[in-house]
Amino acid sequence: MAGVFLGIDVGTGGVRACAVDARGMLGMESAPLPPPRQDGNAIDQDPELWWDATAIAIRKLGCGVDLRAVDRVCVDGTSGTLLMIDAAGRPCTPGLMYNDARAATEAARIAAVAPAHSGAHGASSALAKLLYLSGRSEASRARFAVHQADWIAGRLAGHHGISDENNVLKLGYDPVTRAWPTWLDDLGVSRELLPTVLVPGTPFADIDQKIAATLGLCPAARIAAGTTDGVAAFIATRADTPGDAVTSLGTTLVVKLLTTGPIFAANQGVYSHRLGERWLAGGASNSGGGALLAHFTAGDMERLTPQLRPETPTGLDYYPLPKPGERFPIADPALPARVTPRPADDHRFFQGLLEGIAGVEALAYRRLAELGAPTLRRVISIGGGAKNAAWTEIRRRALNVPVTVAEETEASYGTALLALRGGPP
Repeated sequence: MAGVFLGIDVGTGGVRACAVDARGMLGMESAPLPPPRQDGNAIDQDPELWWDATAIAIRKLGCGVDLRAVDRVCVDGTSGTLLMIDAAGRPCTPGLMYNDARAATEAARIAAVAPAHSGAHGASSALAKLLYLSGRSEASRARFAVHQADWIAGRLAGHHGISDENNVLKLGYDPVTRAWPTWLDDLGVSRELLPTVLVPGTPFADIDQKIAATLGLCPAARIAAGTTDGVAAFIATRADTPGDAVTSLGTTLVVKLLTTGPIFAANQGVYSHRLGERWLAGGASNSGGGALLAHFTAGDMERLTPQLRPETPTGLDYYPLPKPGERFPIADPALPARVTPRPADDHRFFQGLLEGIAGVEALAYRRLAELGAPTLRRVISIGGGAKNAAWTEIRRRALNVPVTVAEETEASYGTALLALRGGPP
């Protein structure tokens, strides 16, 4: 396909802009964001900061890429980040960040009426934020409740009130029926505030002509519905067949598996995003890099890695956790870490911890299979832990499927691919 396709990732620490064409990546640039304001469970940010960083990243990208050839633009943002805007798209409220958990009272109201499998549960859900913001005086002039990605895309288009099937999951949208559920009425949610929902990658408007001129973009470019940062990172790996999975080895362990049908098990921390006619099912464990840092510094781990012997398992049966409590694959808020006995040699203990996390990962995929997921076909690794080749081999032995490291993991690249394809993989 001819043309250039632009993906914009609005993250916590900054905004990235990536351009691709049918042959591959053309360039990527970024602009930093200041830390959000935090006061206890209240974590928010001025949305204008997101726009300013977006404009800077796009202009920087234009220094090396001909943005006048851009055909479509997609935006992803942090899942659950929400604000309210007026009819002209001006923010009426701060942007409540994905991890803002001030809406505990509102979360309790949701829990009383929402189905167990809904993504709207919890004080940090977008729906809890909407109920909280609706009670503020500024909300009296609000026309739409929009997510971070929605607002940036709407600003580019000069057309607001549009979202996608991934971002709206935590706002209460039912991805199975592809409709806003009736139980929202029990909460007094105004249907007029809710965005129109499109399949990710669906074009919905031409770019605003003044914005195009200001940013050096093609005046004929189309703005398309975006996605969340997590889904965008999955798309970036180019996983595209049911049974393909992506494991994120960061502070926590997150697994996502491409399936042919939805899987919901809220009591086990399992949820599904819709990707066109397929689904992205997964969950997050408290195990991961944070559990390793409870015992070793990053420098220690780098020093010990050459001493690892993946071909000679330690036989230690660990379940590493940074502190008591687990979400998935074992749902137990009091589950203690199992990291004894500790051998005298640090490198054996380190290898035992890595084997333990690999065991948690394998159990996670078995849990998904028990819930109806297709047979695990391959695992693509992302995150800091993916760089450890010895750990990759340990995980390969535990999972008994091919395990590779993703060539590209940036969410902006995944969103650019979404723009290129005009829809999910």
